[in-house]
Amino acid sequence: MSDVRLASPQGKWILLTTVLGSSMAMLDSTVVNVALPRIGRDLDAQLAALQWTVNAYMLTLAGLILLGGSLGDHYGRRKIFVIGVVWFASASLLCGLAPNAGVLIAARALQGVGGALLTPGSLALIQASFHPDDRGRAVGLWSGFGGIGAAVGPFLGGWLVDGPGWRWVFLLNVPLALLCAPVAVRHVPESADGRSHGRFDVPGAVLGALTLAFLTYALIEAREGSLVVALCAVAGVVAGIAFVYVEKRSADPMMPLDIFASRQFTAVNLVTLCVYAAFGGFFFLAALELQVAVGWSALAAGTALLPTTAMMLLFSARSGALADRIGPRIPLTVGPLLCAAGMLLMLRVGPGASYVTDVLPALLVLGAGMVTLVAPLTSTVLGSVDTARAGLASGVNNAAARAAGLIAVAALPLLAGMGPDAYRSPDAFDDAFHKAMLICAGVLVLGSAVAFATVRSLPPGCRRPECRTHGSITAPPLEGERAGKRIG
Repeated sequence: MSDVRLASPQGKWILLTTVLGSSMAMLDSTVVNVALPRIGRDLDAQLAALQWTVNAYMLTLAGLILLGGSLGDHYGRRKIFVIGVVWFASASLLCGLAPNAGVLIAARALQGVGGALLTPGSLALIQASFHPDDRGRAVGLWSGFGGIGAAVGPFLGGWLVDGPGWRWVFLLNVPLALLCAPVAVRHVPESADGRSHGRFDVPGAVLGALTLAFLTYALIEAREGSLVVALCAVAGVVAGIAFVYVEKRSADPMMPLDIFASRQFTAVNLVTLCVYAAFGGFFFLAALELQVAVGWSALAAGTALLPTTAMMLLFSARSGALADRIGPRIPLTVGPLLCAAGMLLMLRVGPGASYVTDVLPALLVLGAGMVTLVAPLTSTVLGSVDTARAGLASGVNNAAARAAGLIAVAALPLLAGMGPDAYRSPDAFDDAFHKAMLICAGVLVLGSAVAFATVRSLPPGCRRPECRTHGSITAPPLEGERAGKRIG
């Protein structure tokens, strides 16, 4: 069924439920960072536990998001979406009630599974439900409202942490789900892909997740220098090799390796790995720096980070239009350099820092860089493969960005010399934060160099992204099978 009009009551209900569902996952990815210092103090957790609080969610989300989209295509997009919403809310409830760090980390991993089911499903429902004449506008509204959710996330997280407490960062998802799931069941039509044959690359999904899990564990726990850490590092490499082998031999791989035959696609994903590794590391550590070293409240720290997401929300569509005219090479070269400059400006942030003279200039430059590169990156990903594979290309790129952020959160504290209790010492954390910003800036310069050397103009007739307005800082937007209007 794809004849629902946006102006109809059913159309409005469909838009509401998909926005609520995607906003749950997007909010969670931005509000948790602000809550980390309070979580650490209340649960008497070391820095490694805070890293796992972020990474357990990212691990299962990045590893399973491609599989989640396939399950919806076969079993019914509404059904998998509703399961994802209920699963996500149940895991959120467990997070909010967690008595210790171990339970919280396990619940966060379960949250990621729910996110992998509902995130691709929300866009797929819009594409499958709305009349073709209304689909573009519906996707635009969906991405715009989702961007607002991402922008509000840090502020909301800070308010909750300073007010009712950090547990409400997770408990907030429960009433959202209680509204979202019944609306979906009542008002959203079921849809499925009749071409889906029901074969799923479960071995590929498991091996991909295990690769990330072993490598993440080895990086986070590397300070121990134990035999277990060494074995996990080896196991991660072995699982990665096995993943490539399985994907190469599988009749229906989750990530067909031949998609990387496009040099442009491979190049843009290398750029993605660089920039989103830097973004993931920055937003993990910046929320801690503003609270631990500068001494601000959670609300002040969350509010301080608003400019980057607000700039993306306001200007990402215009940036995409500019890239359509001049090509992607310049934006993908200049954008990471601007972001690197923003990271270097963060070296001025420390005890006694002023928001107006120290923090805000860095965030404005960083936001300008993000605006410059995110929309062209998405366009180039879609334009570098055949039209029929646009949805797959977007999913691979989204998963790569999330995996990059995951590895960065695991590796940066180690590379910057943060000890297990670094976040309890303002001076120690500030010193390590400055080292981490230098590393992030270097990674961004590397991404710029890769873009300058490898990215070329898009051919005529390639796809435009449907998600022209974007506010997420964790990954580029997902694009579905019907990935927009042709250029020209």
